[in-house]
Amino acid sequence: MTRLALPGTRVLWRFHSPLRRFALVLLATMAAVGSVAPAAAQTWPDKPLRLIVAFAAGGMIDIFARTLQPRLVESLGQPIIIENRGGASGTLAEAMVAKAPADGYTLMMSADFPPANAHLFRNLNYDFLRDLAPVSMLFRVPLVLIVHPSVPAGSLAEFIAYVRSQQGKFAYATTGTGTSNHLLMVFLKGATGVEMTHVPYKGGSQAIADLVGGQVPSSLIAITLALPQVRSGKARAVAITGEKRAPLLPQVPTFAESGYPNFPPGQWSGLFVPAATSPAMVQRLHSEFAKAERWPEVQARFQELGAEGVMNSTAEFTAFLRAEHERLGKLIREHKITAD
Repeated sequence: MTRLALPGTRVLWRFHSPLRRFALVLLATMAAVGSVAPAAAQTWPDKPLRLIVAFAAGGMIDIFARTLQPRLVESLGQPIIIENRGGASGTLAEAMVAKAPADGYTLMMSADFPPANAHLFRNLNYDFLRDLAPVSMLFRVPLVLIVHPSVPAGSLAEFIAYVRSQQGKFAYATTGTGTSNHLLMVFLKGATGVEMTHVPYKGGSQAIADLVGGQVPSSLIAITLALPQVRSGKARAVAITGEKRAPLLPQVPTFAESGYPNFPPGQWSGLFVPAATSPAMVQRLHSEFAKAERWPEVQARFQELGAEGVMNSTAEFTAFLRAEHERLGKLIREHKITAD
């Protein structure tokens, strides 16, 4: 017979030889399993990371991802491979990351689609609240309500009055059904009681081109796209989202200043990982992205594009997403919006 004591205990067991061998194997296995998580955390990363961008190359989120990439590579000591998975309002990228291994090597940068997608698409094979773990919001970009110069409106009040006079014949361009600029225009319609016709495009560049060309009279679009047209006189800015005026368009009042204090914020981008990713890994990723955002050249690029870096806590970002999920769900149901 053999005595066997578990480390850290005073209890002894007596085993015959076969039981002794089984117990030793069991204890060794338990010890090995218990050491996997700490070992993985200590050695991460030891291979390239995949950063899934939920939009096509050249878009705003892609530009910001590539702005952060060199600093993340320098800090982590591993390549960051950016994969563009655009289409279907970000659901292709969301599904990919929701089903990826939760080992810290698959990340996703998305815009503000996830809280709305759950309500817009009826046949998703994942649940973003259950299958994706929020890490942090990364940045915000204000949206600017712009009009073609032929529209006689220099303020939001004049814009609303003109739209009302058109008796439902006035149109606005967006980057697609269910996008933030579409849903914010739906919010504006509900808040003012005016009727407008939605003209969805597959991207902001096409929407801007048609507005400048006079095919569509208005759009609520990211400041990154609106700014060149406003500065050249090819479009006029009427109002802008956000709590304060944008430094790049200081003459343009916010929606709050224009009489709508509850107008929702503009576009944002956030970082997500698979839901089972360990809290320690999530916090490490949060720390690395926050460090990358603090570099002066990154801050300068953000300011150049009209964006504001926002590294809130994981808890704050999670609470924000749940609140947006509820708010957008109500709006989508009330107006019977669907992307299917």
